[in-house]
Amino acid sequence: MQYFVVMIDYGRRGREAVVDPEMTRREVIARVASGEFANISFIHEIRDHAVEDITADVMAQAAVPELDEATIDMQAAQFDHRRDLRKHEQV
Repeated sequence: MQYFVVMIDYGRRGREAVVDPEMTRREVIARVASGEFANISFIHEIRDHAVEDITADVMAQAAVPELDEATIDMQAAQFDHRRDLRKHEQV
């Protein structure tokens, strides 16, 4: 028997383990890529009494982009700058 465990972290609200024996690896990848599974702590594959951590593999196959902190800060600064320009423009 084979199934997947996807642990989702909700921060202060706790964690949720999604376990569905009928969910395939392809479905897990599709749900990660679509954003249905977000804030993933880990993804484990259980097969014949053996557990394998496949988080990195699934994330790579789902092509989830990883943004570094500098990019995020630059984007936020750009949004703030545009908002300030709109706020101070003459009407």
